[in-house]
Amino acid sequence: MGARTFVVIGGTSGLGLAVARLLVDEHRVAVLGDVPGEVAAVADELGCAGRICDVSSYEQVRDAFAEVVDRYDVIDGVAACASMWAGGDLAELSPQRIRRAVEINALGTTYVFKEALHHLRRQGHGNLVYIGALAVTKPRPGIPIYRATKSYGSSLVQSLAEAQHSNRIKVMELHPGPMPTRLQERVGDEFLDKIYALPEQVAAEVVRLLLLAPDDLYVSGELVLRADGRW
Repeated sequence: MGARTFVVIGGTSGLGLAVARLLVDEHRVAVLGDVPGEVAAVADELGCAGRICDVSSYEQVRDAFAEVVDRYDVIDGVAACASMWAGGDLAELSPQRIRRAVEINALGTTYVFKEALHHLRRQGHGNLVYIGALAVTKPRPGIPIYRATKSYGSSLVQSLAEAQHSNRIKVMELHPGPMPTRLQERVGDEFLDKIYALPEQVAAEVVRLLLLAPDDLYVSGELVLRADGRW
């Protein structure tokens, strides 16, 4: 299908950055992040488009997608990689941190899906890949807010996938286990399994899903890979 256009939400570090790196040599990539210096550095390093976007703001998400469409006319795929860690016993979490986790992991995911699907439906094709978490399928102590907010995204994927009524628009999710990323550094080594996948390995699977053609196999709504290193 030649060069295509992809938006990587949370593409300035970790898995999102690994996804952008795999795509950028052959495709047009727009990286979205909420730290201006990081967005500028990644855009310069990869030679791709960059846009400052706090996903908790619907207006910023809407305007970021509109800018990509204005620039490239089409969006072939979206990788929703933005996420906020909120670990710790519920009693120990501040109301501010709880609110921010909900704003990014739940509201932000909703806004990204809303705008992504708006443009994919307008075009009549495209892929949306949500990066969930293995914690959704395997409860772990000490992460009630993180797991709850990531479970929200997973539920959203399943409902929206069913609502498309077409294989031309695929809504998919991938649940990585703990990986050595910046988010993992914030989590702490106690949550890093003895067996784990590297961001580059998981990114290859994300890219495979993003590159699925409209007439490829129907996988919308499926949990395609339990990417915790146990391949």
